[in-house]
This record gives sequence, structure tokens and C-alpha cells, in this order.
Amino acid sequence: MITVIAVHSGGVCINTKEIPVTSKAIAVQSSTRRNAISHALAALMMGLAILAAQAVPSFAQDRPATFADLAEMVSPSVVNITTTTVVAGRTGPQGIVPEGSPFEDFFREFDDRGDGAPRRSSALGSGFVISADGYIVTNNHVIEGADEIMIEFFSGEELPAELIGTDPNTDIALLKVDATDLPFVVFGDSNAVGARVGDWVIAMGNPLGQGFSVSAGIVSARNRALSGTYDDYIQTDAAINRGNSGGPLFNMDGEVIGVNTAILSPNGGSIGIGFAMSSAVVINVVDQLREFGETRRGWLGVRIQDVTPDMVDAIEGLDAAHGAMVTDVPTGPAEDAGILSGDVILTFDGTEVADTRQLVQIVGNSPVGKSVAVEVLRAGGMESLTVVLGRRETAEAAGTEQLDEAPTEPAAADLMGMTLSEVTPELMQEFQLSGNDGLVVTQVAADSEAADKGIQPGDLITEAGQQKVVTVSDLEDRVDEGNEAGRKSILLLVRRGGDPRFVALSLDE
Repeated sequence: MITVIAVHSGGVCINTKEIPVTSKAIAVQSSTRRNAISHALAALMMGLAILAAQAVPSFAQDRPATFADLAEMVSPSVVNITTTTVVAGRTGPQGIVPEGSPFEDFFREFDDRGDGAPRRSSALGSGFVISADGYIVTNNHVIEGADEIMIEFFSGEELPAELIGTDPNTDIALLKVDATDLPFVVFGDSNAVGARVGDWVIAMGNPLGQGFSVSAGIVSARNRALSGTYDDYIQTDAAINRGNSGGPLFNMDGEVIGVNTAILSPNGGSIGIGFAMSSAVVINVVDQLREFGETRRGWLGVRIQDVTPDMVDAIEGLDAAHGAMVTDVPTGPAEDAGILSGDVILTFDGTEVADTRQLVQIVGNSPVGKSVAVEVLRAGGMESLTVVLGRRETAEAAGTEQLDEAPTEPAAADLMGMTLSEVTPELMQEFQLSGNDGLVVTQVAADSEAADKGIQPGDLITEAGQQKVVTVSDLEDRVDEGNEAGRKSILLLVRRGGDPRFVALSLDE
């Protein structure tokens, strides 16, 4: 019996049938079999190739063949920025060479080459035009301290720029040139499709002063924080170098989704870890700088900390580590609205609060004077409050962090691995305490949970179980209440140098 393989456009089919065999037919049959197998294998390979091509994911087919069209479209809106700053002249190596040294004449001659007059220093950066009438966005650090700012356009034309306003908190600056009908770009949504991890992006600017340059990469990570309160950086592996600062990061639609700001590098050059401030932050800042020449951020008037997993059991009514816990309520909007220390802010203006960083960003992006609904968890129940936001910049200038003080009577006790004392004038002087409301930690057992949680001598405990403690008996009562309620831990509000934080300690310590 000979197996005949038949191949058709729909796939491979194997049919078996009987064929009489004679001695004269063997050679023919053998040849026929070899030809059939050869054709079948060829057809099989072709079929598999077709199937593989059909199985290629659509996202692979979406990969751009070139970035040339996109670069050509947006390049005219990208600018080079040169700043000039007048700095003090060289005064010479005074005090370096002692009088009578054999090198004294040499260094005196070296010093005499300059007359000590002020000199001009230049620096380079990048930016991009956001309106036909000449508004330009860049980094604050690009133009900070500059006496003159010169803009070079893609066409080669140069124009002087006026500084409209800056925001050091986000490292954004807004400039203006006297021009009309300039090519410009628009901001995109850095939280939408096109700015996801893995999406293509291109960075443009003036790296190392080499002139207009384009680099391509992908979004490597989102929501990176470097050092600022309002940080929301997009991380990218598109090459960013010195001189790229202030330049745009584009999505594939030619929209600006970030402002190239910083790199992580051991040698000062690009190693594929660059950061661009997201447009979600930049748009709000630029709008305020354009309208007011300064930022006007919302201010809630609370000091807060993250809720950690070990706090959950100690906070009645909380089922997971989320929200922002209020540690202090100085004079301001939150106090006026009735927010209390120990409240956990769970929603702000209809948005669920994940942590303190998110709350700070939401509040800062809210308009000054807006009435905002805030939901807090307090003593196991929900409270709905309305806060009229103040202005953060005004509050910072006024310094509204001071709280009232209240006298106490001295006493001491050992609890939960700590030696605690009610405040005395001597302890206030010894530990340089700024307030006398609470219990002073005078000693901490090295092998205790309190030590592991970072509690130190000189710390001041002002709350336990989200209730104020003034005397040792107050704390003992809170511990007893926690044990009776079957809790595993108790929440303490600990202050150090005026900075408060909540710490959860086990009740069986």
C-alpha cells in the first residue's frame, strides 16, 4: 500500500488507498512516492508560513516603519534656548599660595590676566512653541537666573524671549517671544492611549548643544517621583542628554505628553533612563503661568501620612491600607470644615484617595476658592464635609503650622517597650521639645517593636487610639480599651521636631 498526500489551499489532507504493485512498477512507484513526499513537504511548509503570517498580532503590524513624517511635522515647533548670565569675575587664588612661596610670582601673574570684572556665562537648553503668538514652554532650570534668553527656531531665526513665569516645584517655565503665525504643537493626554507603558514616543531638543535632534523609544514606566511634591514623571528609554532639558516628548500623534527634564546616569550621558514631566501636570501649570504669571494651587490645610498595612487593624472601620491619614490640622480650610487629626481622608472631590501623594496632587490641581466634598473615616463611621480651598502659596508664605500648647502634670510608666513620661520643663529642655501636650519617650528597649518602628527618645506621643493623651493614665486607658475590643494593635501619633506620624504598635508588646 502507498500513502498519497494531497495538499489543497485549505490545509493538508492525508488519504490512503490500495494500489496494486508489480515488479515492473516498483521503480515507478518509488519515484512517484519520492516526488509526492517532496511536493507535500513543500506545500506543508508554505501552508505553515501562511498560518504564521495570519497569526502575527496586530500590534506588531502597528510598529512604525519610520518616524520621519512625524519628525518633519513637529520639528518647526521645537526651539533651542541659549541663556546668558552675568557672573562675578575671577578674583584669583587668594589664600591658596602662602606669602613668600616660590610659586607666588607665578600665581600673581596668572591672577593679573583678569581685572576682576564681571563676565558672561552661557548655557543651552530646549523648548517648544505652544501658540502662534509665541508662548514657549521649557524647564525652569534652563532659564533660572538668566539675564538674557535667546530663542533659535528650526528655521534658523533668532528672537529674544521674555520670562512670563516659573514653577520650581515642577521645574516648568513659560517664555514669550514677539512673533505671529509661529508653528506650534498642542498638549496630549498623558493618561490616555498613546502614553501607556510600551507605547512609542520621540524626544526632540538640542542635546549637548549639537542642534536639533530626534531620538525615539518607548514609555518605560509611569508615575515616577524624583524629589518634588507634584512629581508625575514619564520614564522613557528615548535618548535624552544634557541640552535636551525643556524639550518635548511626543506621542505618535504629534502631541506633547511630557517635558524632558532629567536623566538617571552614572556618567552624565544617556543610558536609557530619562524622565519627562507628564502633560497632566504641565498643562495646569502652564495655564496658571499664562494667566497669572505664577501658580495658584489649592490648599487643604492638613498634614498627612500614608496608611500602612499594620495600621489597618488599629483603625476602626478601615478594611484596607488606603486613604490619607490626617496628623495635624493647623489653622486653615480643613479646620474650618471640621476635619480632625486622626481622620482618614478616603475621597476628595469625588475621587477615591489611594495615598498621600495622590491627595496632594489632586488638591494642588484644584482651583483656589473651590468648595470641595471630602469624605473621612472617623471613629469607625463616615463623615461628609465641605472644604473651601485656600491658596497654598499664601499659606506657605504666612507659615501656618503652629498649634496651641497646653500644660500637663508629670508622671512616668513603661509601656510597649517604651519608657514614657509626662512633659516637664526639664524634659522640654533636654529634648528641645516645641510643645508640652503628650507623653515624652525617654527610653526605648532595643529589642522592642517600638525600636523597630523607629521610635526614639525625645519623641512625643500625643494620641493613642485616635484620642488625645495628656497623662500616662490616658494611654493606659486607651491600651485597655484596645484589649477589650480584641484589637491586635494600637495607633499612636508620634511627633518628632514638630513633624507628626502615626505608628501602629502591637498591644501584646
